Amino acid sequence: MSIATRLPMFPLSTVIFPGAEIPLHVFEPRYQALVNDVLGGDATFGTVLISAGSEVGGGDRRVHLGTRLVVTGSVPFPDGRWILQVRSVERIEVSEWLADAPYPQAMVLPAPTPVTCDLREPLSAAKAVVRRLRMLLAELDDGPGCSIEVELCDDVEEAAWTICALAPLGLSDAQLLLEESDPLRRIHRLNELCTLKIKDLEMVLQQR
Repeated sequence: MSIATRLPMFPLSTVIFPGAEIPLHVFEPRYQALVNDVLGGDATFGTVLISAGSEVGGGDRRVHLGTRLVVTGSVPFPDGRWILQVRSVERIEVSEWLADAPYPQAMVLPAPTPVTCDLREPLSAAKAVVRRLRMLLAELDDGPGCSIEVELCDDVEEAAWTICALAPLGLSDAQLLLEESDPLRRIHRLNELCTLKIKDLEMVLQQR
């Protein structure tokens, strides 16, 4: 049985899937303090989606499931700001929020998502659906501003998360995917969400 551990937390207005790498601009004093502390330790902290409110100033409402991040690169500025490169390494579940002093902290548990079946065929189907959705968004000039191509690695567990990160979906849909513990069900859900969005976009194109 896993034991909850204390973890500094940086709630964000985005969903970060395991395996994803993103930059972070840290400018708020409380999160500057977080960075100083984690870089003096194991360079890890957690994040969850802010479901309501703002990243700045506190008073936000947070979801219970997010990911653990590790700092892979850092650039300090004289005024205390940081530019970080972070990688998401695993899902975590918040069992208890602690006082936001000097920054948000929580007791968290690991939330693994083991692969128990062959995902190669479902991943191939999901890749085609996500590519179709990105193509339609590009045609409507409403896409994420990146290539329509979808590249997945050979590691099926990592690929099962990567395909979610590459799907141009809203935050609520992305959080639903993050919270799905079974990789096969997650891929099926991804296909359903993308297919619904594809149908809507095809109707828009037909009306042009």
